[in-house]
Amino acid sequence: MAGVCKARFARNLPVELTSFVDRRGEAAAVKRLLRRHRMVTLTGGPGVGKTRLALWVAKQMPDVFLDGVWLVELGALDDARFLGQAVADAVGMPGESEPAMWDGLTLFLADKDLLLVLDGCEHLVDACARLVTGLLSAAPGLRVLVTSRQALGIAGEWLMEVAPLPVPSEGRRSSPARNDAVRLFNQRAAIARPGFTLTKANGAAVAEVCRRLEGIPLAIELAAVRVRAMPVEGILARLTEHPLKTLGAGAQAAMPRLQTMWAAIDWSFRLCSPPEQRLWMRASVFSGGFELDDAEHVCSGAGIDAAQVVELVAGLVDKSVLTCSMIEGLARYRMLEPIREYGTEHLARSGEITLVRMCHRDHFAELARRAEQQFLTPEELEGFDRLAREHANARAALEICMTEPGQARAGLEMAGNLQTYFTMSAHHHEGRYWLDRALSLNPEPSPARTKALQADAWLALLLAEWQTARSLIDESLALAERLEDVSAQTRGSLFRGILALGCGDVHRAVALLEDVLPRLWALDDRVGAWNTLRYLMDGTALLGDAGRCRVFGEQCLEMADRAGASVTRAHALGLHGVTQWLTGDHERGTRLIRERLAATVPPIDRWGIAHCLEVLAWNAAAENNPERAARLLGCAHAIWRFTAEPPTKRHLTVHHGICNRQTRAALGEQTFGKLFDEGTRFPIDQAIAYALTHESRTPDVHEEPKS
Repeated sequence: MAGVCKARFARNLPVELTSFVDRRGEAAAVKRLLRRHRMVTLTGGPGVGKTRLALWVAKQMPDVFLDGVWLVELGALDDARFLGQAVADAVGMPGESEPAMWDGLTLFLADKDLLLVLDGCEHLVDACARLVTGLLSAAPGLRVLVTSRQALGIAGEWLMEVAPLPVPSEGRRSSPARNDAVRLFNQRAAIARPGFTLTKANGAAVAEVCRRLEGIPLAIELAAVRVRAMPVEGILARLTEHPLKTLGAGAQAAMPRLQTMWAAIDWSFRLCSPPEQRLWMRASVFSGGFELDDAEHVCSGAGIDAAQVVELVAGLVDKSVLTCSMIEGLARYRMLEPIREYGTEHLARSGEITLVRMCHRDHFAELARRAEQQFLTPEELEGFDRLAREHANARAALEICMTEPGQARAGLEMAGNLQTYFTMSAHHHEGRYWLDRALSLNPEPSPARTKALQADAWLALLLAEWQTARSLIDESLALAERLEDVSAQTRGSLFRGILALGCGDVHRAVALLEDVLPRLWALDDRVGAWNTLRYLMDGTALLGDAGRCRVFGEQCLEMADRAGASVTRAHALGLHGVTQWLTGDHERGTRLIRERLAATVPPIDRWGIAHCLEVLAWNAAAENNPERAARLLGCAHAIWRFTAEPPTKRHLTVHHGICNRQTRAALGEQTFGKLFDEGTRFPIDQAIAYALTHESRTPDVHEEPKS
C-alpha cells in the first residue's frame, strides 16, 4: 500500500506567457534561504521583478513540499478583513476562514507541508505580519515567501532585496548581448516585432536605453514594446529629447529608482492615443482583473465607443500596459499594480473617478442580480463561475455602495442578490459581514431590507447561529407583514421550518415545511419550493418515514431535471442518496451518492460532498473494508471542519459513531490514525476520485479524477 500521497494539484501558479530573464544567482539565493529559514521576504521598489522572481523560485520547488506550492495575489485585496479568506481560497481550504481570527485557516494548515507565496503585501503589512506569525507558530511544516515593498517586521523574517537588473557599463567593450537588462529588452522587443534582433548597429542604443531606465524590468519592458512603432534609436532619442518626469509627489519621489519607474510609466502613458489613455485610466477601477465585456460596460462612453473597446484593449496588451491570461478558454486582463496605481491617480485628476466607479458598481450589481435569477436554470453554473471569477470586483462594488454618499440602498440590494453565491461558495461569514453592514445603513422599511434580512438569516442558519437566525427571521416577518409582502412572509415561514429542524424540533419542522410548500407553489417560487423539498427530505428521514422521504427526493430531482440545472441536480442526488441510506435503502442510497460524485460539475457544494463521503465510509465499514473506511472518514472530516457542524453534532451522529468505533477496532489506533490522516490530506477532487474507486488503496498521483 502506498504511503501518504502527494497532492496532484499542489500548486496554483500561473502560466507565464513570456520567458524569465536569467536571474539564476538571485533564484539560487532565495532557494537557499527557504531551505534554512521558514520565512523569506523579497523587498524592492515597484517594477523591479519581485513577483517574477518569487514565481520562478516557486515553480522550481513543488516536489520539495508534500502539500504543494500556493500563490496568494494580494494586490487586488483592499480590506484586511478578507486576508485570511484570500489565503484559504488560494490553498483550497474547503470552507471559510473565520474573519479576523483566522482560526479555520490555522487549523487547516497545521499539519501541512507547503510553501505559501504572498505576493504584494505592502498595503496590508500589519495584517500580513499578524497572519504569518500565527500560521508559522501553528504549522511547523509551513514556509512563507513574501513579496513586498517593505518588510513585515516579524521575528524570523529573512530579507532579500531584489535589485534592478545590471546594465552595461559605459565605455566597456564587452558585448551588450551578455547583459541581463539588454537580454530582457531583446526578448520583449522580439515579441513586439517578430524578427527583431540585437545587432552591432543597434546594440549601443539598446544598452543606453537600459542605462537610462536603470535596469528596472518593468520600465525596460514598457520601452521595448515601442520597437513596433520606431527603431531603438528613435526610442533613445525620445528619452533624451524629452527627459522623463515623475508624477511629482508622494512615495514615488522618495527614491531615484522609483522616480525612474514612475517616469517610464508616465512616458508610456503619453505615447498612448487619447482613447487608449482613457481606457487605461478607467480600467484601473477593476479589482483582480476583468474580462472584455466588463471593459465594454464600464469603460465605454464619453470618448470611447463600446465597439472600440476590443481594439483599445488589444492595443494596451501590445504596449504591455495590460497582461492577458487564459482561464478555461476565456481571456482575462489585468494591470500590474504600479500601472494600476498610475491609472487610478490620473482618473482621480480627470474628475471621472466617481462616475466610473458607479459604472463599475452597476455592472457587477447586475451580474449579481442575474446570477441569482440563474439558480435552478441551465445557466446556474455559468452564473456561479462568473461571480467566482469576479469576487474581488464584487467586493469593490459593495465597498463603493457602503462608502459613497447616497449609494447604501444599492448596496443593500446587491448584498441580498449575492445570497446564493455566498451560500454555494461557502463564504458565509463574508456574506453576513456585507449584509449586516448594508442593513445598518438602511434601517427604513423596504422590500430590499426584507430580502436582505432573510438572506442574512439563511447564512446564520448555515452557520448554526440559531439565536441570530431567529431574531433576523422574526424581524423579516414583521417587516413583510407591515409591507403586505406575501412572498416574503411565505419565505419567512420556510426559514422558521429550517430553524426548527436545525434546533432538533423535527416534528414541528416537518409540519411547518409541509404547510409552506403549497403556498410557495402558488406564488410560483420554484427556488423556495426546491429548498422546502430538500429540507423535507431531511426531516422525514429523521422521522424514519422512508416513503415520504423518497417522494420528496424524487421531486427535488425532477425539478432540477426539468429546469436543466446541472449543479442543483448534483446537489439533489447527494441529498437524496444520504437520506435514502439513512432510511435503510443502503443500495439505492450508495448508488445515488456515487452518481452525484461522478457528476461532471465542479465540487461547488462541499458541504453536500462531505455527507456523501461520510456515507461511503459507513458502507466501507459495513463491507469489512476498514482501510477504505478510515481514509474516507478522513476525507469527510477535512471538509466538515470548515463547512458545517461536524457529524457528531448532527443527525449523522449514530452512524458516524458506529463506523468510527468499528474501524478503530479493526485497524488499531495507530493504523487508523495513519489512514485517517492520509484522507484529510487529499484535495477535494482527489477525495472524490478515491471515493469512486472500489479498491482499498491510495489513488495514484498521476491518475485523472473521474469527476
